[in-house]
Amino acid sequence: MKVLDLIVFFTYMIGVTVFGSSFYRKNKSSAAFTLGNSSIPGWVVTMSIFATFVSSISFLALPGNAFKTNWNAFVFSLSIPVASYMAVKFFVPIYRKANSPSAYSYLETRFGPWARVYASACYLLTQIMRMGTILYLLALPVNAMFGWNIIVIIVITGLAVMLYSLLGGIQAVVWTDAIQGIIMIGGAIVCLIYILFAMPEGPGQMFEIASQHNKFSLGSFSLNLTESTFWVVLIYGIFINLQNYGIDQNYVQRYMASKSDREAKRSALFGGLLYIPVSLIFFLIGTSLYAYYIAVPEALPTEFTDAAMSDRVFPFFIVNQLPAGFTGLLIASIFAAGMSTISTSINSGSTVILTDYYKRYVKKEVTDKDSMRVLYLSSFIFSVIGIIIGVAMINVQSALDAWWKLASVFSGGMLGLFLLGAFVKVVNVKGAVIGVILGLIAILWLSLSPMLFTNEPMLSFASPFHTYLTIVIGTLIIFFTGFLATIWNKK
Repeated sequence: MKVLDLIVFFTYMIGVTVFGSSFYRKNKSSAAFTLGNSSIPGWVVTMSIFATFVSSISFLALPGNAFKTNWNAFVFSLSIPVASYMAVKFFVPIYRKANSPSAYSYLETRFGPWARVYASACYLLTQIMRMGTILYLLALPVNAMFGWNIIVIIVITGLAVMLYSLLGGIQAVVWTDAIQGIIMIGGAIVCLIYILFAMPEGPGQMFEIASQHNKFSLGSFSLNLTESTFWVVLIYGIFINLQNYGIDQNYVQRYMASKSDREAKRSALFGGLLYIPVSLIFFLIGTSLYAYYIAVPEALPTEFTDAAMSDRVFPFFIVNQLPAGFTGLLIASIFAAGMSTISTSINSGSTVILTDYYKRYVKKEVTDKDSMRVLYLSSFIFSVIGIIIGVAMINVQSALDAWWKLASVFSGGMLGLFLLGAFVKVVNVKGAVIGVILGLIAILWLSLSPMLFTNEPMLSFASPFHTYLTIVIGTLIIFFTGFLATIWNKK
């Protein structure tokens, strides 16, 4: 490891932590901590939405997935325009009108307190798992670069992000997000160009090798629901992104932090669409790495050919192939992607705990001083749990597959409840409750049956559907049960 790389990396880490913490002076009230007093510039919110969406799951797991398989996962990105349009047309107006820091207060107005608790609990579980996955992925390149213990890296990184998130609030989060998003895009472009021109016969060789090995395939176009086909990933992407833009506190909080309705809509649209070309770069990086190591096989140690090591190939290339300075820049870019998402989860998670639990059930008459104490304490607890999950993620086969499966399980089909409230004017609450119960039963069956029913006589009880369809089926059951119950009640 060259001294220049060390300087670049540690300058970035210290700089971001200090910059984010500098917002402490502007963060003296709960309104400033959670919404930045709704005075954050539109371009900053746009970049913050984009940076939150990307994370190190994209920066490391997408290249790792493309290296191991093909471009099937890119279909997920192709679903984003649907979610972005829905955000602009329906979601942003709903939340701006509700005027609450919490995404889940809206559900209480439609269905009652139980819906708010159910959705917010699902959100908190999802964010904890997301934080853990990202912390684990951030540790991989640093482990390759310095040889430090992965657990130590996860703990130090988690505490560093916690520090500026806790001190700077939402303003520190979105401004560091904006900077980190720019650094991340620049780092990805630099790396892709370098890999292409590192090919022995030039950039054209990458496309030749990748085409020969069918690496650009978007997956099978069959209607088979047991495999990760084009249609399964597309449907999964539509539903999970509708959930992101429609009921995820990370995004809703940014809608509310915007100066106006117009800026909120613009940020939702462009913050989402920007992910498509950037994710394309990540897939090109993974495919280029595959082609490079086919052309120069002696450059890759044999242990990296194992499918379980696919997420570590990109960090290995960064550390061992890039020239001085570029390695530090790329590691900083990876940290930029991950830290922005973790800080968002910490801030949004603490906001949910304050708004949906403490103020609602513990102490309704709360001073601003009390609110800040709750925000600080919940940010700390949320961070510690995320670090623990990050340690538990070590040795998973594919971080991307693991995250997508966990997101489906912990999301709990809460999108169905939101869509029911948003698009059905008068809802039968009992029908909605029954829908949620049936949806959760279906989600548990879809998630656990492949593991529980492994013996030959029991295989008939296992789910025949791919894991990605968990959120789809759970959402549809909740929505249509509530909808049909409402129609039946009118008769």
